[in-house]
Amino acid sequence: MRFLYFKIAMGLAAGLVTLSSWAQGLQPGFQKEEYRELMYISARTSGGPDYYNQFPEPQYKMIYRSEPIGLDNLWDLWLSEDKIAVISIRGTTQNAESWLANLYAAMVPAKGVLKLSSTDSFSYHFADNPRAAVHVGWLLSTAYLAKEIIPKINELYRQGVRDVLITGHSQGGAISFLVTSHLYGLQQNGGLPKDIRFKTYCSAAPKPGNLYYAYDYEAKTQGGWAYNVVNAADWVPEVPMSIQTVADFNNVNPFNNADAMIKKQKLLQRLALRHIYRKLSKPTQQAQKNYEKYLGKMTSKMIRKNLPEFLPPDYYNSNHYVRTGRTIVLLPDEAYYKMYPDDKDKTFMHHFHKPYLVLLEQLGDEVR
Repeated sequence: MRFLYFKIAMGLAAGLVTLSSWAQGLQPGFQKEEYRELMYISARTSGGPDYYNQFPEPQYKMIYRSEPIGLDNLWDLWLSEDKIAVISIRGTTQNAESWLANLYAAMVPAKGVLKLSSTDSFSYHFADNPRAAVHVGWLLSTAYLAKEIIPKINELYRQGVRDVLITGHSQGGAISFLVTSHLYGLQQNGGLPKDIRFKTYCSAAPKPGNLYYAYDYEAKTQGGWAYNVVNAADWVPEVPMSIQTVADFNNVNPFNNADAMIKKQKLLQRLALRHIYRKLSKPTQQAQKNYEKYLGKMTSKMIRKNLPEFLPPDYYNSNHYVRTGRTIVLLPDEAYYKMYPDDKDKTFMHHFHKPYLVLLEQLGDEVR
């Protein structure tokens, strides 16, 4: 009899733990099952039946899909039975305007106003540091997506939803960084309820901004609330190309005093050091100017052919793109390369959802 009571008590305790876990909703930390489920959702956001039918049905239900907006951007809204919402953002499509969002790679400050037209502006506050900067093309995409995402979050909040997952693969992952920053910024400034919990999984994402943006993003999401998942064989997380100049360092650095230090040297040493310093610093400064000229000012003219009322902003004089967020590395091994051998004619072979999910299964459950 005592054993029977013990079993009943243990069963009740287990039930209470289960209910408690359910009531807590989203939990911090990288969870393989959570990321896997988001990849099933992302596959449906990214492609047609021929693509997403390779994967199981998600346990979530899609409750909204946007029309293509901005630079051929699109997002889905999904909801689980226990009221966890998923914002799933589409990546690059085959349409030219979608690729323009990637090529429009000049930087702008991570806090400001983007003029979508003479009567329509997007105010954003991604980071407090005035030296933080982000990719202008993906900022433009974020501006159009946010018009729909924010009202939907408020609508779900009125229905009792307090937990929101954010995900995107490829370009969708890059935009997910900025959407996450925007949501935190709105919470910080009273634009969204502070009791909404956001958790982000960027997948196969390019680099969204500079080091000061990365510092801010990582500080706001630390503790297990945002992850950046990359296949080490995938080239997409390596772009945009990064150019670091002496102006990209913190205010206190030895380069600020380079001229003064050089002047203290003897004449021949001074001439040699000044020549070396200029040879090292000037090429990166000129490269940054060219980057801004071609992937900023010139590309904005092509952007305006698709969005004629868009008013290009002033650019931030940097292109020091860095990998951002707590990164989960999916490291290919010999077995992986037997399945997916490098092939120069298959540029995106390591980038699709399937190779990411293959590598996910090799990842230990203890990864946090």
